[in-house]
Amino acid sequence: MRVLTLATFLPLLFLAGCVIDVNAPGDNSESDWQARQRRNLHAIEHMQLGKTRASVESELGDPDFTDSFKRNGSTFVVLYYRTRHMHDDGRTTKDETTPLVFADGSLVGWGESAIDHATAN
Repeated sequence: MRVLTLATFLPLLFLAGCVIDVNAPGDNSESDWQARQRRNLHAIEHMQLGKTRASVESELGDPDFTDSFKRNGSTFVVLYYRTRHMHDDGRTTKDETTPLVFADGSLVGWGESAIDHATAN
C-alpha cells in the first residue's frame, strides 16, 4: 500500500513548482493585447464619421486614455485606443494609440492630426 501511495503522489511532487509558458518563443498564439490592438485597428479603419461616443465605446470598449476640452463653444472628447506596438514595457502609452475625436458627442475625426483639424478656426 505504501509503494502504491508513493507511486501515485511522487510525480505530483516533481510538478509542484513547474510553470508552463503558453506563449513561449516560437509559439504563434496571440496575446490579449495583440488581439485587442488588431480589433481596434480594424474597427477604426472601418469607422464612419458622425458615430456617437456611446456607439464607439460599445464597439471598442473602454479607451486606454481620455482627454476632454472646450473650444469655440464646443465640447471635445478624445478617446485613445491601442492600435500599435512601440515599447516592450508591458504598458500602453499614448504613442501606441489612435485618438478618436468627438465634438459635442459626435465623431469628427481620428488619427494624429484629427485634434488640430477639429479645433481649427
